[in-house]
Amino acid sequence: MIFTLSQQFATLLGTLTIVPAGHGAVCFRLGDLVMYVDPYSEAADYSTFPKADMVLFTHDHYDHYDTKALEHLVTEKTVFVGPKCMEEHLKLEKTLNNGDVFHWKGIEIKAVPAYNIINKKPDGQPYHPKGYGNGYVFTFGDFRVYAAGDTELIPEMEQLGHIDVAVLPKNLPYTMSDEQFVEAAVRIGAPVVYPVHYFELDKERLERELKDKIQLIYK
Repeated sequence: MIFTLSQQFATLLGTLTIVPAGHGAVCFRLGDLVMYVDPYSEAADYSTFPKADMVLFTHDHYDHYDTKALEHLVTEKTVFVGPKCMEEHLKLEKTLNNGDVFHWKGIEIKAVPAYNIINKKPDGQPYHPKGYGNGYVFTFGDFRVYAAGDTELIPEMEQLGHIDVAVLPKNLPYTMSDEQFVEAAVRIGAPVVYPVHYFELDKERLERELKDKIQLIYK
């Protein structure tokens, strides 16, 4: 398939292609390797996408763990990676909880926190409790990508280290407001940011506030 929204980046491991793959999903292609985070079939036609060598899940909500999407992507060689909540759904190659690191085919994958502080359900529980789901930091040689998962602006974002590309969610009440999104992008400091998980987006405002600092790439 031709990725119309794909962007390519040079890394020590080769050329990395990043594709926003609908809703909160992202696809990475590095040489012959294809990796997905949270593929969701209601937002993309995955029958046209390449098969997955790895699928990572940030958590098990329906728009992040979608069996219909997996039907198009999975082969007998596909490996699954995710937090402990995914163990009841799939056989994981590796269970990663916040702080865990997994090395796979020369790529480092670190699970980092993703959670709500402000936004909560009517019963007072956060939509995404701390420790339940993950964000991920991928290190492709010298090139680092942060896929945030479902999260608000959280203190741990300032502890990520150097990030080259950030994939950040933007929608209320589950993730970030426009204000939080801008603040997160500034704190993380990645020169390239993909907004994802949004149903509405004030592009003019985001571009005005992040002008000359960050390149925004829309799904």
